[in-house]
Amino acid sequence: GTSLTILLVLCLFLWPPGSHASVSYKPNIVLILADDLGIGDVGCYGNDTIRTPNIDHLAKEGVKLTQHIAAAPLCTPSRAAFLTGRYPIRSGMDATNDYRVIQWAGASGGLPPNETTFAKILQQQGYITGLIGKWHQGVNCESRNDYCHHPLNHGFDYFYGMPFSLMNDCQITQPPEKDRVLRTKLWLYSQTIGLAVLTLAIARLTGLVSVTWKIITCFAWFGFLFFASWFSSYGFIRYWDCIMMRNHEITEQPMVVERTTSLILREAVSFIERNKHGPFLLFVSFLHVHTPLITTELFLGKSRYGLYGDNVEEMDWMVGRILDAIDKKGLKNTTLTYFSSDHGGFLEAQGGKAQLGGWNGIYKGGKGMGGWEGGIRVPGIFRWPGVLPADTVIDEPTSLMDIYPTVAYLAGGIVPQDRVIDGRNLMPLLQGSIQHSEHEFLFHYCGMYLHAVRWHQKDSGALWKVHYVTPIFQPEDARACYGRGICPCFGEGVTHHDPPLLFDLSRDPSEAKPLLPATEPLFDTVISRIERAVQEHRQTLTPVPQQLSLYNIMWKPWLQPCCGTFPFCWCDKEGDSAHPAL
Repeated sequence: GTSLTILLVLCLFLWPPGSHASVSYKPNIVLILADDLGIGDVGCYGNDTIRTPNIDHLAKEGVKLTQHIAAAPLCTPSRAAFLTGRYPIRSGMDATNDYRVIQWAGASGGLPPNETTFAKILQQQGYITGLIGKWHQGVNCESRNDYCHHPLNHGFDYFYGMPFSLMNDCQITQPPEKDRVLRTKLWLYSQTIGLAVLTLAIARLTGLVSVTWKIITCFAWFGFLFFASWFSSYGFIRYWDCIMMRNHEITEQPMVVERTTSLILREAVSFIERNKHGPFLLFVSFLHVHTPLITTELFLGKSRYGLYGDNVEEMDWMVGRILDAIDKKGLKNTTLTYFSSDHGGFLEAQGGKAQLGGWNGIYKGGKGMGGWEGGIRVPGIFRWPGVLPADTVIDEPTSLMDIYPTVAYLAGGIVPQDRVIDGRNLMPLLQGSIQHSEHEFLFHYCGMYLHAVRWHQKDSGALWKVHYVTPIFQPEDARACYGRGICPCFGEGVTHHDPPLLFDLSRDPSEAKPLLPATEPLFDTVISRIERAVQEHRQTLTPVPQQLSLYNIMWKPWLQPCCGTFPFCWCDKEGDSAHPAL
């Protein structure tokens, strides 16, 4: 009631910074994470085309961060950092190859069981913990039912959602997305072998060649085995990857994408209602606004920005429904609510002339680019009435990794002491008891490769950023890699800079004009200081198993989640029960 709220507010204001919040008053925590949303897609961050009234209202009632940085520019590594408060390179959740995210639900890579998520810390502090939506951190390690990477093995009491990630292959009407170029080549090779076998058989029957039937049969078997070896995985992607689970049980295989929105919303609201007496942690991990932009009829054609705008506006409506559920249960003043995106918008996502990915505002680059701001600068909004100030803007550098120590602190928990935690508790900054972020340096990786570093020089107000590696845009005057589909981290598709490119983001947030040694008197000093910070950072890294190695990302039939007897994996345990939620 009201007295509880007053006590909670007093407790948190009087408790000294850096100490634990009182165990007697633990707030509910709702974390909402969009998928592929650009910072420029939201009204309160400057968009005047797409309508996001619920997210804008959340910012009006709370604190808006303008320099909120993802630890990686792609789903799997960014979410690993979010869950653990650590750069993904520390947990082996970033890649040295071109496969920079988990590729199959039936792969062996994933968030290592020895990593401690914020959910596990809160679970130990008496929280009921739930994850609704996208996971994309792996499922199994060695057998189909070991669930070593599953959310329930990482501190969540309840999971409903997609263990993998939404993609075009999940919608029958969309062109294939996964390994599209490779699949085209495999089809071509298979057809070539088939044509060769047919030609040999006809030539043998007409007496043109004297090849034995045994050789032709062997060649035909080789062609069949080659075809079966790749089609058994790529030919059934909807069944292998596009699945929904409730805890360990598969509820849809393949998922019916048209009703996924209502199911996720129903589950999120239900979790709040079931656990209204708290304390609870709810992590709502939207499938919006990832391609193929599954949008219900309520929102199709409603925005001024095509299908992508429709999808963003539907997501905003979902945020509103979740906030309504919090308010209706009288939990608004005892709940910390957070909204963000896992990385920047996907510039290369296009369908014909239509833009199917997000907009990153004034910031250069987008999804997949580890250095440029557009790939890693995302919305960041906190609301907790009476505890955090309303209608407040903070321009200091913060990270998605900061959520980890922040919620651990609020729950009265302690972050692991046996490993490096890169995040910082944001409560002193959010409440205004300190004016500057505790991050002096932030390191921006693309895969396992360090592309850029920012240095927040607090005494001068300068925000220096150096780029050691940048992607080569295609075409060159573009702001993305349209020719490749997504920008690479290494190889012929990048440029190495020596000396590095230098920007002062406080004067040039768009990274339009690099500073030159001849015109910037502090050039050598800044480069030298950041280089020393890089060396110190690298000394804290220790070798770990690579979760995104080629072996770990391969499809393994014996690890494939299956609701029947493999390979006959098909079920629909939801029926048409979802639509009333809309």
